[in-house]
Amino acid sequence: MKEIEVVAAIIRKEGRIFATQRGYGEWKDWWEFPGGKMELGETPEEALRREIREELSTEISVDEFFCTVEYDYPRFHLKMHCYLCSLLTDALHLNEHEAARWLTPAALDTVRWLPADESIIEKLKK
Repeated sequence: MKEIEVVAAIIRKEGRIFATQRGYGEWKDWWEFPGGKMELGETPEEALRREIREELSTEISVDEFFCTVEYDYPRFHLKMHCYLCSLLTDALHLNEHEAARWLTPAALDTVRWLPADESIIEKLKK
């Protein structure tokens, strides 16, 4: 099975967590943490900062490693490294996503998360 390795930013601000809604592909309209694939020679932290610049036109601080999630989707195995992050600027622009929300931990269940992200949600609620 094909393996895809990605990074994801759990961006926190004032007790809320940033969630984005996919605007394309097989999982269109499902919610996820922003991020993406690492490029050859990048550290996970470098990849995350680059991906957030590309997806949201903003800068982040990669504060702390949170967890690695492994999940088998029908067509590939996903390995996702997740980091707690904070914004270095308040400007956010959705370049790839359909929508975004700032959710409190209690409201994390109000959107339909991608299957690989569900275990992260459970950890964040604790």
